[in-house]
Amino acid sequence: MSPPPAKRPRSKNPHGATEPCLAVRDVLTRVGDKWSVLVVGSLGDGPLRFSDLKRGIEGISQRMLTLTLRGLERDGLVTRTQYPTVPPRVEYALTPLGHTLLDPVQELAKWALQSRAAIQTARGRYDKKPKPPPPTGPTRR
Repeated sequence: MSPPPAKRPRSKNPHGATEPCLAVRDVLTRVGDKWSVLVVGSLGDGPLRFSDLKRGIEGISQRMLTLTLRGLERDGLVTRTQYPTVPPRVEYALTPLGHTLLDPVQELAKWALQSRAAIQTARGRYDKKPKPPPPTGPTRR
């Protein structure tokens, strides 16, 4: 009988998180927020101008769209192309890396649409439960 395979050591940061956990958290910080998901989905059919993106994403402010696009560009998911016209024309498009995110984003959107009613029902049941008493014991200051 052979010995069990040796476990591969996982490096940890000073706070105890493993490297794979940190990598996933880092990526989800960018692509997991609602605006990034909506921008990536909007750009799935091709390049769009800022005003077209803003018009197509209900509720996003100009500032939030600007910050989201900059973050996606920084992470290599979106390109910004400025054309030398008067007035200047700027288009945003998914990079090849951004296109690899499109399928998971579309699957997430599909799941959200399919699961929305069940989630709302579960929330209603939860909200009708009696509230637990507040914790007792020493208070932290």
